[in-house]
Amino acid sequence: MSNPEARPDEIVCTGADAPSVEIMVPREVPLGGPRAMTVRRTLPQRERSLIGAWCFLDHYGPDPVAESGGMSVAPHPHTGLQTVSWLFEGEIEHRDSAGHHAMVLPGEVNLMTAGRGISHSEVSTGATTTLHGAQLWVALPDASRDADPGFEHYVPEQLVSDGWQARVFIGSMLGHTSPVSTYTPLLGAELSLEPGVILPLEVDPSFEHGILVDQGSVTVDGLTAKPADLAYVPPGDGLIALVAGDDGARVLLLGGTPFGESIVMWWNFVGRTHEEVVGYREEWQAQITRDGVVVPDSTEVADGRFGVVADDHLRPIPAPELPNARLRERR
Repeated sequence: MSNPEARPDEIVCTGADAPSVEIMVPREVPLGGPRAMTVRRTLPQRERSLIGAWCFLDHYGPDPVAESGGMSVAPHPHTGLQTVSWLFEGEIEHRDSAGHHAMVLPGEVNLMTAGRGISHSEVSTGATTTLHGAQLWVALPDASRDADPGFEHYVPEQLVSDGWQARVFIGSMLGHTSPVSTYTPLLGAELSLEPGVILPLEVDPSFEHGILVDQGSVTVDGLTAKPADLAYVPPGDGLIALVAGDDGARVLLLGGTPFGESIVMWWNFVGRTHEEVVGYREEWQAQITRDGVVVPDSTEVADGRFGVVADDHLRPIPAPELPNARLRERR
């Protein structure tokens, strides 16, 4: 998914520790168009930019596609990150410039590695009547951020026990390990709890965690998170106890070791310096413009760092204007 903001902030992410559990509330961001699909964004925020290497979190739906227009995100670029797509309902078609064409389906994870540069599109299919899911980004560490672009698809086993169900799509938990490749230690899982259930989870004490509530409510260490809230749990404890509310709960549990590096994130780029981000933007604009005008069809995009998304005829998304100031670290 692209960051659709016309004037996206420059964000320097440091992943600072917190002394206790926090409840982070989202802000609404329209994806654009006359019937703009709206997403709820909980990462990044000014107070906290990363949870482990997780650096971006959009939660959307359930949206009736007939009213919202669904998802139609034309080809756009990425660098220095991985995208993780997770659906609760609906179907999205993915195409990228590394030659991958796949469907995003409920309960199945699609992970795209941008590495040194990739472009892709995401469009909800005609069979989709309701769209509901989450789009997440993972920052790549400096040693791996110029890796080759790639794509992985995985269908995690549904784990079932007394009063709860789980799917572990990244990392290890509940005796299950996902084969999906990451460049830093990470965890990603969907958990569904019946009303009033208390689920103690053994977790890596070196991880910080985020618990995104999709449905119902969940209480963590005495604090209650409602739909679209993100509960942050700092490192240090090897046990997280989730207490479901009266209507039960469905959550995404995300985790990872504190990232330990500062990153500059602007629009769809993750870099380390002002010059890098400016360069990425210039390269993308050079690929998609002719005589200063954005090409009308993605098949007319010139080859370059971000490649060409094959068989996609949407007009590529131009980069926003940079702010009238040098992009700088704000620790």
